[in-house]
Amino acid sequence: MITIYHNPRCSKSRAACELVSTAKADEPVEVIEYLKQPLTVDQLKALHAMLGGPLLDMVRTGETEYTDLGLDSPGVTGDQLYEAIVRHPILLQRPIVVRHGRAVIGRPTENIAALFS
Repeated sequence: MITIYHNPRCSKSRAACELVSTAKADEPVEVIEYLKQPLTVDQLKALHAMLGGPLLDMVRTGETEYTDLGLDSPGVTGDQLYEAIVRHPILLQRPIVVRHGRAVIGRPTENIAALFS
C-alpha cells in the first residue's frame, strides 16, 4: 500500500500523485486529503518516525499560521508542533508519500523515487 498525504491545490502534490500512479500501477494507492481529513497527533508521530530527521522538516514554516501561532519562538516543543498541525493542517509539509514503512517529503518530487529503489 502506498499512501499519499495530498493537497490537490499544490502542484508538487499533484505531481507526486501522478508519479506514484505511473511508478507502481500494481500497488494500491490511498490518497489522503489531509486538509479535509486532518491527522491525529499519534498519526503525525508515526509519520515523523517513518520520515526520520527533525520534526521541523514536516512543518511548512513559511505559512502565516506558523508565525501567527508563535511556533518560530525558541522553546517550542515537539508536542506543541504536533498540536498545531492537528489544529492547522495547512502546516503539514506536502506531499508526503509512504510505502513499506518508509516515508519521504515529495519536495522535490525526485525524493519519491527513493521509495521505489
